[in-house]
Amino acid sequence: MAKKFSTTSGIEIKEVYTEPSRMDELPGQFPFTRGIQKDMYRGKAWTMRQYAGFSTAEESNKRYHYLLSQGTTGLSVAFDLPTQIGYDSDHELSEGEVGKVGVAIDSLEDIEILFDGIQLKDITTSMTINATAAILLAMYIALAKKQGADLGRISGTIQNDILKEYAARGTYIYPPTPSMRLITDVFEYCSKEVPKWNTISISGYHIREAGSTAVQELAFTLANGKAYLKAALEKGLDINVFAKRLSFFFNCHNNFFEEIAKFRAARRMWAHITKELGATDAGAQKLRFHTQTGGSTLTAQQPLNNIIRVSNQALAAVLGGTQSLHTNGYDEALSLPTEAAAKIALRTQQIIAFESGVTDTVDPLAGSYFIEALTDEVETAAQLYLDKIEAMGGAVKAIEQDYIQQEIAASAYQYQNDIESGDKILVGVNKFTQHEDAPSGVFRVDDSIRKMQIEKIKKLKNKRDNQAVETTLQLLRIAARGTENLMPFIVSSVENYATLGEIADILREVFGEY
Repeated sequence: MAKKFSTTSGIEIKEVYTEPSRMDELPGQFPFTRGIQKDMYRGKAWTMRQYAGFSTAEESNKRYHYLLSQGTTGLSVAFDLPTQIGYDSDHELSEGEVGKVGVAIDSLEDIEILFDGIQLKDITTSMTINATAAILLAMYIALAKKQGADLGRISGTIQNDILKEYAARGTYIYPPTPSMRLITDVFEYCSKEVPKWNTISISGYHIREAGSTAVQELAFTLANGKAYLKAALEKGLDINVFAKRLSFFFNCHNNFFEEIAKFRAARRMWAHITKELGATDAGAQKLRFHTQTGGSTLTAQQPLNNIIRVSNQALAAVLGGTQSLHTNGYDEALSLPTEAAAKIALRTQQIIAFESGVTDTVDPLAGSYFIEALTDEVETAAQLYLDKIEAMGGAVKAIEQDYIQQEIAASAYQYQNDIESGDKILVGVNKFTQHEDAPSGVFRVDDSIRKMQIEKIKKLKNKRDNQAVETTLQLLRIAARGTENLMPFIVSSVENYATLGEIADILREVFGEY
């Protein structure tokens, strides 16, 4: 039987491509297949934004200063699980999880320590936070005010993408309807108060990490994006204003050409989606995105192989036209990245940017018969999913009916089967294996930091104005029961040093839990 060649999404790859595609489109022009800027990296390199955060705010602050000293050009904050799901470090459910997969943030005091010595007006910060995004953004705004920064100029991104939490990741708190209200409240508030802030980063990354194919990652992410557009339109917001502040977050996996085609197809599809929903401003039609190399592609076996995987994925992201990039540490299948792994990950980006020559021209693979055909095929396959989701009533309905979750699960199962049967080769795992001793120098977070955080919360509650906290929380409770925008009430609460858990509990009380 002849061997069949196909991408990870099952798109058949021909032996040779001989048909040129129509190349009547320029970068920076609708529908932006070739890039959202006319000059792309000739004008400005992508932001090298290394994701970091662990243990306490003090420890994470040290890592940020280290990364900045090594040439990183943007910060990206990882939060621990209790922070992501709205529990303070002293909550019984936080035991064993404080500071483990990110930094523990209980109050504005922790945010002040996290960014000590860093002027928010001089840097852009991305925060991977969803259910408690409004609270963390409020803390960031409160700190920017204390630093005397002009809120009209501070810039960054909160992930704030709750739909993919229901579909793929699981760190949701409230039911879908009040969760969507919080998201559109952030859109509305920021459009007036923090106009340069990216109010949502619609994430395909976690959809891919949960086991989807490239085509599913693209389709389900754009379906979620469309749901956010419609929710904002229903709130009466102007698409030409708020759509400019939406950004996306994609995975870059192993199949080099499919990933590049995915990014090109994404821009084209989003341009058409926004246009159909009424966007006439080019800025509102452009898909801007951050990329992270594929965490799930990293292997614990022969971890140094991951340096090559990450380089391959980072190069695909750059050739695909990303606006910012995080490269994973080679040891991340074993632990949080060590300082040495974080440095080599950043150097990977710097070598691509300054030594490879791929940044010298815009969309360097354009006109490749293969790339152009593959871009079209990825788009066609993703559109089939989008049409099906639209027929179900949109992404929220598709998630409520478990459709998206089931599709991802089926793909994850198929991928694992292919690895176990040897149909897919994973170097060092199912081919070219060797006996290995347990690795040394693995990064571990000590459980004692929970005690330190609990002590901090106790001291904070003793010195803050508890009457003012009670008043601001009561005002938040009343607003949550009504229809007012909740952001001003959340900002007021954090400025009075209400804790993240106290604020989340008020919303739990009013909205319920999902």
